[in-house]
Amino acid sequence: MKKYFEFDKLGTNYRREIIGGLTTFLAMAYILAVNPLMLSLDAVPDLPDAMRMDKGAVFVATALAAAVGSIFMGLIARYPIGLAPGMGLNAFFAFSVVLGYGIPWQTALTGVLFSGLIFIVLSLTGLREMIINAIPAQLKYAVGAGIGLFITFLGLQNAKIIVADPNTLVTLGNLAAGPTLLAIFGLVVTVIMMVRQIKGAIFYGMIMTTVLGMVVQLIEVPSQVVSKVPSVESTFGVAFDAIFQDPASLFTTQFLVIVITFLFVDFFDTAGTLVAVANQAGLMKDDKLPRAGKALLADSLATVTGSIFGTSTTTSYIESTAGVAAGARTGFASIVVGILFLLSLFFSPLLFVITPEVTAPALIIVGVLMVSTLGNIEWTKFEIAVPAFFTIIAMPLTYSIATGIAIGFVFYPITMLLSGRRKEIHPIMYGLFVIFILYFIFIK
Repeated sequence: MKKYFEFDKLGTNYRREIIGGLTTFLAMAYILAVNPLMLSLDAVPDLPDAMRMDKGAVFVATALAAAVGSIFMGLIARYPIGLAPGMGLNAFFAFSVVLGYGIPWQTALTGVLFSGLIFIVLSLTGLREMIINAIPAQLKYAVGAGIGLFITFLGLQNAKIIVADPNTLVTLGNLAAGPTLLAIFGLVVTVIMMVRQIKGAIFYGMIMTTVLGMVVQLIEVPSQVVSKVPSVESTFGVAFDAIFQDPASLFTTQFLVIVITFLFVDFFDTAGTLVAVANQAGLMKDDKLPRAGKALLADSLATVTGSIFGTSTTTSYIESTAGVAAGARTGFASIVVGILFLLSLFFSPLLFVITPEVTAPALIIVGVLMVSTLGNIEWTKFEIAVPAFFTIIAMPLTYSIATGIAIGFVFYPITMLLSGRRKEIHPIMYGLFVIFILYFIFIK
């Protein structure tokens, strides 16, 4: 096991990998509660039951998709990256496709299945890996830093340190509120342990915050530990129904847009996550991602698996950076994540003590670690500074990793051409330029 995952080469051990995997799982565990609420359209009253997915079934599908995807990533690609149904993609699935377009959720699952199958083909042909490796180093640094700002923003929101404001969009929240004070406590103790170079500081900070939250009654102590696993019968295999029962529904412009959107967002969210995690873990070699094809294949297989179980697109999670910060360096940590998702099927009551206030400090600290790549960007060269800056700033402001990448990649060939550096532009970047322009015109 140690030889396969190259523990000695990467300077890690079982303890670090297990703590890293557990940290990643805790940072991701919120999806087990959020995804069922999202796909069941729980926030929308007075909808026909036929438009809603069963929350229990989606919970099981979410856990199984995350488990299979994370284990695939660990065994096939050997990267410390957890996978689960993606936030943003589940919102698009529920509110745009089902609620907005009026497309049945069963057909929407077929769209997820198709996007995953196309991903597998692209991964096996090596096209996805070629695209990632064609991205210039300067933009890879910008992607890492942008994601750092994005997840810090998420953490600040989860802690309610930053809240919505009708006049200025965002503003400082009520720092005297109990949940916010709990998150601030977690942030302070984690910072102290990080400064003191205590390994696993992020994980220990989350545990201390959870315990304090239960002591002061800000986090409810679970009434039971083990619960019955809900039935997944209502969603399992439904993705195939439209193919055999209503194939005409697959030959529409709306269905094509659905598949393309799932393809685009998952592709570049995953690319950004892989680059960011690999950079943070020190796994990049000559500005390229080793085993990128295997990582992308694992991600693709996870999407297909998730659609069959009955959930929206499964993707690589940027919260994996919390596990890397806690010491994870290999795919063994991903296997730990997968096993914990399987166990969560039986211990779901315990997951609800991991509140947003508990995970917020981890996200904020990881953001601090990730923006260190800013120092590698050639800011004195304006043709580099412009696309890099737009990539970075657009991610938190548009609330989308993929959109940030798209904006930066549109500007990169323009500024490089105008500065006379045409020979440094990889041909693939021109293709991405056209694709991103079409994306903004027809999809966004």
